[in-house]
Amino acid sequence: MPRARLNMKIKLKNVFVMYFLVSILGLLYALMQLGQPCDCSPHLKSRGDLLQGKERKIAQLQNEVRRLQALVRPEEKELQSLPTIYVITPTFARLVQKAELIRLSQTLLHVKNLHWILVEDTAAKTPLVTELLSHGRVTYTHLQVETPKDYKLKENDPNWLKPRGVEQRNLALQWLRENRELSEEGVVYFADDDNTYSLKLFDEMRHTKRVSVWPVGLVGGLRFERPLVENGKVTGFYTAWKPNRPFPMDMAGFAISLQLLLANREAKFDLLVERGYLESSLLQSLVSMEELEPKAENCSKVLVWHTRTEKPKMKQEDALQKQGLGSDPGVEV
Repeated sequence: MPRARLNMKIKLKNVFVMYFLVSILGLLYALMQLGQPCDCSPHLKSRGDLLQGKERKIAQLQNEVRRLQALVRPEEKELQSLPTIYVITPTFARLVQKAELIRLSQTLLHVKNLHWILVEDTAAKTPLVTELLSHGRVTYTHLQVETPKDYKLKENDPNWLKPRGVEQRNLALQWLRENRELSEEGVVYFADDDNTYSLKLFDEMRHTKRVSVWPVGLVGGLRFERPLVENGKVTGFYTAWKPNRPFPMDMAGFAISLQLLLANREAKFDLLVERGYLESSLLQSLVSMEELEPKAENCSKVLVWHTRTEKPKMKQEDALQKQGLGSDPGVEV
């Protein structure tokens, strides 16, 4: 065996022996100290201070939690005391339906104590509306009823030719009468899915006693229609089309007390009514003009607009469909 390798083995052996001896000495010293008295008071004191510090921090956090709870509880009580707003929306299948409902739902999301009753004009609930509601954060009831074929608008009919959403609104009223009690406070509003709503409008209608009213923008061929108010009372209506109607107002221009609707169980919209009289067919069985409650600063502010989404032009889509190259029907629009 070469000397260099022999010297290396001897050195390694010596290292291991020294390590073993040091370890034995350390163990013996530790054993000797087990029975000896020890002055640990500085360590115990510092540990005690640390525990006291932690306890003080926990107490501070608990106080902060109680403070925040005290702030939240009044808001919860206030929310519980607010009358519920029931928003009734009829809807039907069309290219812009999802876009309209998304926009409306994201407005309603910001209104406290609101219950959305969405009623489809179909024989069965559609996956599109079902999914949209289930993924939203608005409290809702999903209903459906199909308009009789003879009363349905055809593809190229003008919007005004036949009343729309009648069966759907009446079904929502029926649901309220079957599921709500006369003792419950609330207000009912008919919100079409294509209108534009200010959040302030819902604050205005919240405490309706019988029927509250306000202006509607971009309707009836005018910049706005509105009730005329003198000394806090409605005395007439600013409108150009059929001004002699009992209540010449747009559907978006009034809200009704839930208790008033529950107390008048036969009140509903008339499917056979003359054009322009749909709103009057319900209101004249509930209230007189003198009993109307003007809102929106005595009907001087517009907080809802009768907007309409332009019907999409599908010329290119139709051309591609004829070639068998239309867009993927699996992509929901």
